[in-house]
Amino acid sequence: MGEQEFLWEPAKYVEFGDHRNRPFLDLTSRIGAAAPRAVVDLGCGPGNLTATLSARWPGASVLGIDSSAAMVAEAQKLATPHDGVASAAASPHSAPGLAFARGDIADWHPGPDTDVVVSNAALQWVPGHLELMSGWLAELRPGAWLGVQVPGNFGAPSHMLMRELAASQRWRRQLDGVLRHDDAVAEPGDYLELLLRGGLRADVWETTYNQLLPGENPVLEWVRGTGLRPVLAALGSDSAEFEREYSALLAQAYPRGEHGTIFPFRRIFMVGEKQ
Repeated sequence: MGEQEFLWEPAKYVEFGDHRNRPFLDLTSRIGAAAPRAVVDLGCGPGNLTATLSARWPGASVLGIDSSAAMVAEAQKLATPHDGVASAAASPHSAPGLAFARGDIADWHPGPDTDVVVSNAALQWVPGHLELMSGWLAELRPGAWLGVQVPGNFGAPSHMLMRELAASQRWRRQLDGVLRHDDAVAEPGDYLELLLRGGLRADVWETTYNQLLPGENPVLEWVRGTGLRPVLAALGSDSAEFEREYSALLAQAYPRGEHGTIFPFRRIFMVGEKQ
């Protein structure tokens, strides 16, 4: 069990920063921890959102973990220097107690001082994450908080068209087994049951953000930063041909309007405090 491994591009991932940041902020605003000792962000990406946790809880030790070497390298520009003194290369947004490390979410376990665990748009990449979360809940101390957000849009045209094209005669041999969807995420009720069984006072909800994206065929640009990554990695030099076919399908499914392209994006949120 572990995260899928393929090349992430931090610059591409943050291209739609406002839209990608909002679910994280909506999630963490519901976490009621007052003065946590240790805060962990699992699947921290380029670290910009992990830094907001350090700003919110300046007395906490905040650690961001990600499996991507490129993401961690970018995130470490925000980390606190080991000697506690800002270096010339450090970002002005660096925060005390902020650190980043490369690691697999599936190998992580909460420590005795872990008071807040956050995972934003990462667990969908981890097969068997429900069992993984159940283990975390058993290990978290009373009073600790868990906040998780996963995308709930695997039935949207953006993903259905990608899967259908991948299963076509032209691409099925190269892409067989590359795209997961049936077991990528559960439904809100399943997550609520999981948190309640784990002894949490839980709040689970879903939101569909109707995102207005600028530019030509921006949905393609969006998925290039996330869901299309495993396809591109698997196809290598053939990826441009797949993209051309997929781009034409997306342009029909998400036509550009007078003000831009509307891209509905459903997300599932869960927050709870261990009782």
